[in-house]
Amino acid sequence: QIMLLTDPEIESSLLISTDEGATYQKYRLNFYILSLLFHPKQEDWILAYSHDLKLYSSVEFGRRWQLIHERVAPNRFYWSVLGLDKESDLIHLETSVAEGRAQYITCKLQNCTEANKGRPFPGYIDPNSLVVQDEYVFVQVTTGGRPVYYVSYRRAGFAQMKLPKYTLPKDMHVISADENRVVAAVQEWNQNNTYNLYVSEARGVFFTLALENMVISREAEGNIMIDLYEVAGINGMFLANKQLGKQVKTYITYNKGRDWRLLQAPVTDARGNDISCLLPYCSLHLHLQVSDNPYASGNIASKESAPGIIVASGSIGSELSLSNVSMFITSDAGNTWRQIFQEEYSVLYLDQGGALVAIKHTPLPIRHLWLSFDEGRVWNKYSFTSVPLFVDGVLGEPGDETLIMTIFGHVSHRSEWQLVKIDFRSIFNRRCTEEEYQTWHLHNQGDPCIMGMKRIYRKLKPTARCVMGRDTPFTMMSEPCLCTEADFECDYGYERHGDGKCLPAFWFNPSSMSRSCSTGNSFLNSTGYRKVVSNNCTAGVKEIYTARKQLCPHRAPRGLHVVTSNGTLTATTGNNVTFLVFLEEGDSSRTSITLDFGDGNAVSYSNLSSIEDGIKHVYKHVGIFKVTAIGENSLGSDSAVLYLHVTCHLDRIHLSAPFVAVKNKEINLTAVLWPNQVGTVTYIWWFENNTEPVITLEASISFTFMREGINTVTVQVSARNEILQDKKTIAVHGRTSARSSRIHWSKYVLFWMLKPSNCNCTIDNEKYIFSIAEEQLLVTVLPGLPTAAEFFLLPDKELTEGRAERNTAHLDQLSEILLRALNQNIVQFTLRAGVHVSVYAAHLSAAPLVDTAEGHSGSAMLMLLSVVFVGLAVFIIYKFKR
Repeated sequence: QIMLLTDPEIESSLLISTDEGATYQKYRLNFYILSLLFHPKQEDWILAYSHDLKLYSSVEFGRRWQLIHERVAPNRFYWSVLGLDKESDLIHLETSVAEGRAQYITCKLQNCTEANKGRPFPGYIDPNSLVVQDEYVFVQVTTGGRPVYYVSYRRAGFAQMKLPKYTLPKDMHVISADENRVVAAVQEWNQNNTYNLYVSEARGVFFTLALENMVISREAEGNIMIDLYEVAGINGMFLANKQLGKQVKTYITYNKGRDWRLLQAPVTDARGNDISCLLPYCSLHLHLQVSDNPYASGNIASKESAPGIIVASGSIGSELSLSNVSMFITSDAGNTWRQIFQEEYSVLYLDQGGALVAIKHTPLPIRHLWLSFDEGRVWNKYSFTSVPLFVDGVLGEPGDETLIMTIFGHVSHRSEWQLVKIDFRSIFNRRCTEEEYQTWHLHNQGDPCIMGMKRIYRKLKPTARCVMGRDTPFTMMSEPCLCTEADFECDYGYERHGDGKCLPAFWFNPSSMSRSCSTGNSFLNSTGYRKVVSNNCTAGVKEIYTARKQLCPHRAPRGLHVVTSNGTLTATTGNNVTFLVFLEEGDSSRTSITLDFGDGNAVSYSNLSSIEDGIKHVYKHVGIFKVTAIGENSLGSDSAVLYLHVTCHLDRIHLSAPFVAVKNKEINLTAVLWPNQVGTVTYIWWFENNTEPVITLEASISFTFMREGINTVTVQVSARNEILQDKKTIAVHGRTSARSSRIHWSKYVLFWMLKPSNCNCTIDNEKYIFSIAEEQLLVTVLPGLPTAAEFFLLPDKELTEGRAERNTAHLDQLSEILLRALNQNIVQFTLRAGVHVSVYAAHLSAAPLVDTAEGHSGSAMLMLLSVVFVGLAVFIIYKFKR
């Protein structure tokens, strides 16, 4: 069957052929396909990912589609693994729940309803963190700004992955998860362009350091490529580029990272000239990038069907170089290397490695390729086209036994692609006979025991030109070796010292046991060593280094912990809070637990094992609550405390502040919140033109203005992820003596005209003549109805210069006259025909006057009338003048 996708910019449809491309039938789609994932066993089952983050499924090879789920993370959907998942049609998905939150779910191919969804991991996970690989499932959860990694082995419950305690990871990539061990690259807090290599035991929980400071490269799309290469066909063999100071060097391991060494450079170059290169000052260094593009060759290649043969580009010297790059090959799994070309080439394997094809990397058009039948010792030149071709890529036919390859490129920069199909079957015209094979012993610098086994392979003789065939066995014989110390690596919590021994790290207590160890059960008491996973050695020192099974002792609880399920120390009223309680040491099945929520409620359980899913509680009031967990058994008790900040959502905030302030004199500001009980909040105060705010935990603050004029004060309140603010404008004056009064109107007055004039009037049968200077009167109009205002009488600077007693007397006299006029209803004016408005005094207080009216908002008008008479004085003068 063949499936073709049309260009989505033209139309969205599939072309399907069931007769190897002879005929096609078109099927239109109502979505645009971004990627496809075929089932590894069922050829008609397909998952399709669309541009709008939706996942579709088909069980009819694309003829009909059904929506599975929306808001699916790109490339975070996986088919079930046979033998691990119960149903073959199960799908693993990562779905987006909210900004910065995702969830790991499972559901069936044709029935992904809410009722049928599984949630293997409780709670939320970080976006783009789900990885389902072989027997393992990995997720990441950021807690307190730090990522925490969890793993599920063979679909069991999730456990936190344990790195050495001094490790503070900020990024992790799972490199491989085959052969019952996880190999992961971890970037730690102090690293920027390097990663450390860690390896685990079978469950993928406990990790030990294998190699430090592996270098990385970044692709154009931003993807990170780690310079670590797993050699195909040789179990436990890796190549890695490590940074030492400012240099990058290539290392090799034959036992999955337990031991590493540099590569011995070739003795001669491709032309037969001697190369002087002595370890450790000079060695061979390789480029280890593998291309994700199937049409482009990577820098290194190996085949499972050609064990021991590795082809790579690299350089010779004290470090890896990007210049003077040559091609190198090894036929004995990295023990010795030969230079085959002094420039970069793409190399493909033919007939399971029985022959090699090389095409030169060049921006110029070419017409030749090179063919070798003896593992790169001799190369023959062949012409593959009559017209020179700019080669864009090379593609081998699927399968290890392929004898066909395709070269595609263009004749000129304006021409379309040209495809050249090369069939090598005419060269390999017969099957190989047994006499044309030879044996090869796998070894590491003479040591035949690799991963606890002696292996003998068979490969073609250099003179043979025949087809090996699909069913040709590669391994002739293998037998286990006696175990030595080299077959064991340091266990979790142990580090290798200068004498080669594994001793406890400074942060590790060897006597500590897993918290799941219960009385009556047994645990493995580590010797400080663990056998390298997939190592097949037997007897020897195996008993000395292998962990011993011991009965779990009955111990008092120790290391009790209580945390929230999401790792935070905040919650909101009315929502469920899930508390998790666990022990570091002690028998959890025989330890009772009491959890006091700190709000007058508490719960008790007969044993800790019964609350693995957590304890839920809802807080009805805000505050800081002391949550206490107590674990007890017959041998003792332990306790743990957590302080939980419970808040509620903010409604609004009001800044209560005076309208007028005096320069260099302290004033008080208060922020009023609704509701008034919201828990712990932070107040952020912004004054004048200051670029830095003042931050307090109190709702009030004192401040002194240092300059005259109009100043703005802004307060922000922060609670959880909410921020509200209010602001006020304050007039600041330099004169310390002032009088103020509040006035009301008898009618609702929204607007009035004010005109200045002197006052010549009679009050209580007494004649008064006075005037008020422009800068003496300050009026602020208060918000709301009925209309009210507050006016301030300031000292006359010229009249009372240098005479404080005269200043005070003058203000008292002027204030008394105005209040008497107001109290006798002398101040009146006609709003319109038949409507008369009286202005009367409300109260008198010393300036500055703090706004005490409820409901004031930032829309209150503050007017400094320094040019004309305003407010009450203008009405009085205007009325009496008429």
